[in-house]
Amino acid sequence: MDDHIVLQKISDLPQNLIAKYDLLSEKFEKNFDQKPEFFARAPGRVNIIGEHIDYCGYSVLPMAIEHDIIIAASLNNNYDLIVTNYEEKYNNFKSKTNQIEINKDKPNWFDYFLSGHKGILDKFNLEYSKGLNICVWGCVPKSAGLSSSSALVVCSALTTLYANKLELSKSDLAETCAMAERYVGTQGGGMDQAISCLGQTGSAKLIDFNPLRVHNINLPEGSQFVITNSCVEANKAATNQFNTRVAECRIATQILAKSQGLNWRKIKKPIDLQKSLNSSLSELIELIDLVLHKEPYSMDEVCRILETTQQELILNSLTQNTSNLKEFQLYARLMHVFSEAKRVYDFRDACLLESSAAFEAMGQLMNQSHESCRALYDCSCEELDELTQICRESGAYGSRLTGAGWGGCAVSLIPKDKIDSFFKSVKERYYDKNDRLKALFSESVFSTKPSSGINIIIL
Repeated sequence: MDDHIVLQKISDLPQNLIAKYDLLSEKFEKNFDQKPEFFARAPGRVNIIGEHIDYCGYSVLPMAIEHDIIIAASLNNNYDLIVTNYEEKYNNFKSKTNQIEINKDKPNWFDYFLSGHKGILDKFNLEYSKGLNICVWGCVPKSAGLSSSSALVVCSALTTLYANKLELSKSDLAETCAMAERYVGTQGGGMDQAISCLGQTGSAKLIDFNPLRVHNINLPEGSQFVITNSCVEANKAATNQFNTRVAECRIATQILAKSQGLNWRKIKKPIDLQKSLNSSLSELIELIDLVLHKEPYSMDEVCRILETTQQELILNSLTQNTSNLKEFQLYARLMHVFSEAKRVYDFRDACLLESSAAFEAMGQLMNQSHESCRALYDCSCEELDELTQICRESGAYGSRLTGAGWGGCAVSLIPKDKIDSFFKSVKERYYDKNDRLKALFSESVFSTKPSSGINIIIL
């Protein structure tokens, strides 16, 4: 795997891509009365399978997509950080590079840029950056489960890195960005940043964590994935649902650890438990049934089982924005994690089968994944459930929510010869229901293929 950040001349880009850089350059010149000195690009991603398990330490299987975030940038001599957007509906931001304040409670769009910028400063122990003039353009659908926020964090960090003549490998940049996104309040696991940095044209990726390792997954010939947007926006940083799931997984894992005689205070993630017990995922699934009950746990019950105080539990197991939780769904959350982790490896193995058998197996695993997200992790919504069912009935081998959930997109595996009929059926049955959805159809449904990761575009 080539772990070096790629520099590409804009003249070497395909003609159809140069047009959007020209438009962004015009907007930049309008904003700053000068041309940009360089561009940074970071793609969004679709997670084919492996939802809500990266922050539990388990492998995931995403691919970078052609939709991306692009930043036009130039230096200024005033140590000013001026962040603008191609779309005028978004507010501008201006500050000195050493006076950044990030709103974790109600993040604005530019707070994601600030998180990436700060991540690089902290990585290199810098008090300030060179002054930067910035204009951001993006075509990754917002709050749709395709990682628009992480792509912006990555693109910001890449911009800051290059502007300050600093060097990191793509792997190190991905890990830096995963930590940086926590400045804006998201306790993610690193998948989004890793695939944005390490994506490769023509190949999905199996991504392992701690340490970060990336393996090429060659999808069976004829694989065709289609993204369908439910048009229900879900901002994971602006709600507590995402971080609640992180906390529930941690507490459930710690209760299992204590039941097996381990020091639960040292166990933070489900993968830590598996390594400590040297157990298979199937064995851990059986352990859940033996130890955890399906009804919600109260704070008092958790403290009683762990023989700890509420104050210590908050310090060891919760976060600032989950410290007020009074009830925890533990059985269902951890059952999803271990079964989903197993599905990722089963999906990897299914890709090696003969084409027709591979598609059937892959589709079945995608359907199981969605059902687990719906019933156990409770991160779907009525619209996504309806949309995935329509996708299956319209010819998909399998269809599932992708991304954090609670809205956003589904990803479906489609036979190539059914693409046209699939689009027609999904349009009629989901998007033609009302005028709002009908108007959004053309930008909400698109086929995609594995795309390249980050790069710097020089003039």
